Amino acid sequence: MKIAPEGYPFVIISAVATVAIYLVFGAVAGIVPLIGTFFMFYFFRDPERTPDAGEGYLSPADGRVIIVKETSEDTFLKGDALLISIFMSPLNVHVNRAPCEGEVVSVRHTPGGFSAAYKEDAFLRNENTAMLLKCGDESILVRQVAGFLARRTVCRVKEGDVLKRGERFGMIKFGSRLDVYLPAGTYAKVKVGDRVKAGETVIAKPPAP
Repeated sequence: MKIAPEGYPFVIISAVATVAIYLVFGAVAGIVPLIGTFFMFYFFRDPERTPDAGEGYLSPADGRVIIVKETSEDTFLKGDALLISIFMSPLNVHVNRAPCEGEVVSVRHTPGGFSAAYKEDAFLRNENTAMLLKCGDESILVRQVAGFLARRTVCRVKEGDVLKRGERFGMIKFGSRLDVYLPAGTYAKVKVGDRVKAGETVIAKPPAP
């Protein structure tokens, strides 16, 4: 099973601890750390995904849609936008993917706390990383928001990089949320409560020309 590069230290440390406890204390004592090792493999799994061939913005994360609304984004987009937020539980795949093909205009990390990520205003106080993408003529903002269990957002790209539609760009560790701000007039294809998959599920369609 393929795992994300960020997971290797966790898997190795957990596996070493399992072996050490087994050798010192016996098989029964080693059961708990063994379960922990399997969980690390499971959490950091990175399955291959095939993007939908049609038009539309892909989900940047696995999880459950918790917000779909028209809003304004005044820091990066400086205008109206369609906000779609996806909550990732510890059981979801946590690798994040680009919603569209485009160039990375900027990446900004903001330190913060670790309150519950499902709260609508969590991005205002939680650690987060915002990535601005130029997709054709449109600007898209993708924000990784750390949660109660998550302690780090990981964005692997930098300004000037070009991402393909559905390409991996980072992950968040141990439960979190991802916000994507799409151009005003974009038509949402999902609703609150829907389950989505990163790099596969079309969450919105571009506005008509």
